[in-house]
Amino acid sequence: MDYSLSSDQLEAEKLIENWYFKSTKQIFVLAGYAGTGKTTLLRHAVTEALGLVPDESAAFVTPTGKAATVLIRSGIAATTLHKLIYQSITVEETVELNGKKITVERLSFRRRENIDKAIKLIVLDEASMVSDEIIDDLAGFGVKLLLCGDTAQLPPVEGLCNCLKSPDYTLTAIVRQQLDNPIIRLSEIARSGGYIPYGRYGNSVAVMSKRNFTGERRKNSLLNADQIICGINKTRTQINDEVRAYRSLGTLPQTGDKLICTQNNWETFIDGELKFNLVNGIIGTAHDVFYDMDKAIGFMQFKPDFLNEFCPEALPFDAGIFIDGNYRYKRGDYFEKSDENGEPVGAFTLNRFEYGYCISCHKAQGSEFDDVVVFDESYAFKEDRNRWLYTAITRARRRLIILR
Repeated sequence: MDYSLSSDQLEAEKLIENWYFKSTKQIFVLAGYAGTGKTTLLRHAVTEALGLVPDESAAFVTPTGKAATVLIRSGIAATTLHKLIYQSITVEETVELNGKKITVERLSFRRRENIDKAIKLIVLDEASMVSDEIIDDLAGFGVKLLLCGDTAQLPPVEGLCNCLKSPDYTLTAIVRQQLDNPIIRLSEIARSGGYIPYGRYGNSVAVMSKRNFTGERRKNSLLNADQIICGINKTRTQINDEVRAYRSLGTLPQTGDKLICTQNNWETFIDGELKFNLVNGIIGTAHDVFYDMDKAIGFMQFKPDFLNEFCPEALPFDAGIFIDGNYRYKRGDYFEKSDENGEPVGAFTLNRFEYGYCISCHKAQGSEFDDVVVFDESYAFKEDRNRWLYTAITRARRRLIILR
């Protein structure tokens, strides 16, 4: 549903319009906190003030496929940054396995020389997750860039992101439709470093002591959560084990288990249209899992949570992490792929997954979930503690429990 723009949004839109039509400056940086209507403003500014068409003259991109679907759900055609600026090429490589030389085909990626000439503007959302190096790659196309992000969120795990340090405009006013949202109210307190008192906030948000989070309340909350977020690996492991115990699941991943990818595999696409790659942080469910226990290797059908389809091919994965807590193989190790007669027909590499019922706040960035439980371990992040808690809170779309 569209809303009329606030005075804050209108001021930002006017600056964007002047920049696009009158300025020689290539990049405009728009910052905005949760609840300030960044997405509504972007859609209105690009389509109305600039007269551009998403997916034609304007390319909306995000760092992850899940973040792209957040825009798509709001009515904006979007794709991943990687899909826009890099192209895949097939490279033949000879590898030696079990004393045999096998020629394998693998995908390699290189930066495109040019992008579609129809594109007059690139809009990068969730810019706080993107490193300066990749933004430089974007700028290399010579097209005007509108970067949008939240300066209060956590910085990228890899690389530096300086683009949001001096934004051209920052949206600070909470839009009318978010004024009564308790999630937004708590995010404002977290962002400013204030103390959030225990208690209930409306019908959908609660802040509780972990000591009181026990019994059936704990079990039901953890089982019903769309996502559980924590900060420390020990907590993550314990909560994942606890949820799986409630579900009476076995030692190893099985059909229905929630998993998260923990390593980029740009050679593997997770959809039939080849739009999204299997990258670090993608969450989904395992199906039809089977194992070669002698080699600690598993194979599964995998359904990403933001798509309505399974990955085109079964995914091989390193099962060692589920057996004894350690990956067994190095990145890039090859394994022989044989036909029904046992003849070698190629090779494959292993993917890395872990249980995804409870994940780190960094892994949750760029995603939104209806029902979220947060184990507040912001204390472990020192100077980033306010950013950590703010980011965790703003992953929730409808319901939120904060435990400390």
